[in-house]
Amino acid sequence: MCAIVGIVSRSPVNQELYDALTVLQHRGQDAAGIMTAQDSHFYMRKANGLVRDVFRARHMLRLQGNMGIGHCRYPTAGGIATSDAQPLYTNSPFGIGLAHNGNLTNAKTLSELIYRADRRHLNTNLDSEVVLNVFAHELAHSAGLRAHADDIFRAVAAVHERCRGGYAVIALIVDHGVVAFRDPHGIRPLVLGQRNVDGGPEYMVASESVALDIQGFDYVRDLAPGEVVYIEQDGRLHSRVVDENAVLRPCIFEYVYLARPDSFMDGVSVYKARLRMGEKLAEKILRERPEHDIDVVIPIPETSRTSALPLAQMLGVPFREGFVKNRYVGRTFIMPGQEERRRSVRQKLNVIDLEFKDKTVLLVDDSIVRGTTSRQIVEMARQAGAKRVYLASAAPPVRYPNVYGIDMPVANELIAHERNVDEINAYIGSDWLIYQDLDDLIEAVREGNPGIEAFEDSCFSGHYLTGDVTADYLAELAEERSDAAKKARARADLADVLNED
Repeated sequence: MCAIVGIVSRSPVNQELYDALTVLQHRGQDAAGIMTAQDSHFYMRKANGLVRDVFRARHMLRLQGNMGIGHCRYPTAGGIATSDAQPLYTNSPFGIGLAHNGNLTNAKTLSELIYRADRRHLNTNLDSEVVLNVFAHELAHSAGLRAHADDIFRAVAAVHERCRGGYAVIALIVDHGVVAFRDPHGIRPLVLGQRNVDGGPEYMVASESVALDIQGFDYVRDLAPGEVVYIEQDGRLHSRVVDENAVLRPCIFEYVYLARPDSFMDGVSVYKARLRMGEKLAEKILRERPEHDIDVVIPIPETSRTSALPLAQMLGVPFREGFVKNRYVGRTFIMPGQEERRRSVRQKLNVIDLEFKDKTVLLVDDSIVRGTTSRQIVEMARQAGAKRVYLASAAPPVRYPNVYGIDMPVANELIAHERNVDEINAYIGSDWLIYQDLDDLIEAVREGNPGIEAFEDSCFSGHYLTGDVTADYLAELAEERSDAAKKARARADLADVLNED
């Protein structure tokens, strides 16, 4: 999960890219970058850290031009080296910068082919650089001295033929414009906005519609799966679906946790989808325990709050805020290691004891992934004096790795993998644990757009859309992306930085 944004404007875009990245910061807190173009030159600033820390006034002044792209990084691969931050760049053909959200499932095979067949060199182990070089290679074969819309469409069609996985991409081509495309399943989100000013239309493409809202762009539509949008630097827009077999299968976990509640994705209000998740969960609780003894419903901040409110209303019990969140601590799910996630829970949440004392409390969370955070929160509720602690998840059990751009690739790090609900409940330490049913989750989201026939729900169902995810692939991915592997890479990257100093 990362944030990407691109703008073609009639005026400088540096500040608007910065502002867009700040409202998309929840999608990645590891690194940030902006690239702009003017007079056949690229200007770029990227570094590790939050958007507000990466960009200073001196950096912003150097980011010249009326078109550009931006990125917030949440790593599913790579390390902490600044070279892994995006946008990435290649000088041939024309000069291309690229920002990518997602994950390629055949990145390793493509990396070898890029070197042997395409004669292109990769500087990192990022699948984002694989996408960049595949696109650049195909565009070089399609275009002459200048790329036209048809050349770009052919190049992206070839990317779809070669690349497997979930990906949303925004590329900046010097002296040309901005190109945006989405994988043939539409797994990762991408929306298009337009703003009319003197001189003609301006366009923005971004991961979530909230980025359009804060800049005054009107939402036009979501990019279709397999679609390419090419916005020339003079504001002319071209679009085409280049994969005839493309079928929309968006990632359902976006609606559960990843996206902001004020965003729309593929025609679905994230906020209303989460309200319906709470309603569905309440219906299940009432089926299983019609004579429940719940005294109070308390959400685990922040994402679960939307689901917890209608749940409490349907159960007929008070909704209360029992945890106060320190907003200056990052989202624990997207922290790079288990130890960091564990330490941050106590720093992030403080308990309002009087809401727990001598009560049977139903805690509501959006999902339970690794289980460590849930276990600590249940313990905190007991220490605050709760008589009984129940836990409800607005999502089904996360039993399988996600390989399309969400950092849950290691099965044995998932609390629900090969465990039943009773076993999970025992580990977490709650008195009762209840999960949303997958069919109910799908119905809650699909109600916002009945045209979505199915979702990418592999972390719940174990079904992988691309058909190339084997047991061997998952084992190799687990070895590369476990918390232990991330920690080793972080130590190596830190050592390199210290040696440079």
